[in-house]
Amino acid sequence: MTFVDKTVWITGASSGIGEALAKAFAEAGAHIILSGRRTDALQQVAADIATDTLVLPFETTDYGALPAKVEEAHGWKGKVDILVNNAGISQRSLALDTHPDVHRKIIDVDLLAPIWLTQLLLPHMIDAGGGHIVGISSVAGRVGVPLRTAYCAAKHGLIGYMDALRAETEKLHNVHVTNILPGSIRTNVSRNALNRKGESRGKSDAVIDNGMEPAECARQILEAISSNVPELIIAEGMELMIANLRQSDPDQCFATTAALGAQIAEKYEAGDDD
Repeated sequence: MTFVDKTVWITGASSGIGEALAKAFAEAGAHIILSGRRTDALQQVAADIATDTLVLPFETTDYGALPAKVEEAHGWKGKVDILVNNAGISQRSLALDTHPDVHRKIIDVDLLAPIWLTQLLLPHMIDAGGGHIVGISSVAGRVGVPLRTAYCAAKHGLIGYMDALRAETEKLHNVHVTNILPGSIRTNVSRNALNRKGESRGKSDAVIDNGMEPAECARQILEAISSNVPELIIAEGMELMIANLRQSDPDQCFATTAALGAQIAEKYEAGDDD
């Protein structure tokens, strides 16, 4: 696939992986629709890329507003060739003391919102003869990661939805689906994660700070989309090993995560959640 003159809609485009994807797609000749909550940040991203852009801010869980946003996005160039469901929020808290509202919010943002946006855009893609839908899940969408029970539930669910959607649409409607499972990428994902009370954590993790650069993550995502890869794990070291173990040796994966989880939970209970 070439991205020249393709229309790409990216949610969560104001920073991190979303911003890096916007720049990478723009360099490849695509037209970009930038969505997120912060209009000023989206406008800054638009100013930094040399291509046609549409700044389309909205709250992903404002389901009443989404149909009009989809029509605006579709009407801009008459089609959306690629939808990247990237907006999301993470978690840093033990299941034992996490308020139910935290689970509800994360599942709403990370699972239900991308499902509904996809559902609304899907008929337009089918009418246009095809398209590509990308779900930015996580290694935590394959592996149970400590301090992320709600996040894991949402990201596992997103993979399940996208896999089923691919089965329904790839051959019949030429709508391709790619799941992306990043590990630690150098973004604000940990800083913006919700704690047990549903408040922003406000600090990053060392593993995130030492993670892969967003630009490299974006490069690999574009390669996967171009080649119609159904699923790509973008991780290194221990994260990649555990993600692969979940497929090849589940028992060893469970033993490894149990040992790791005990250490992390003990540190968290002692007040050290870095």
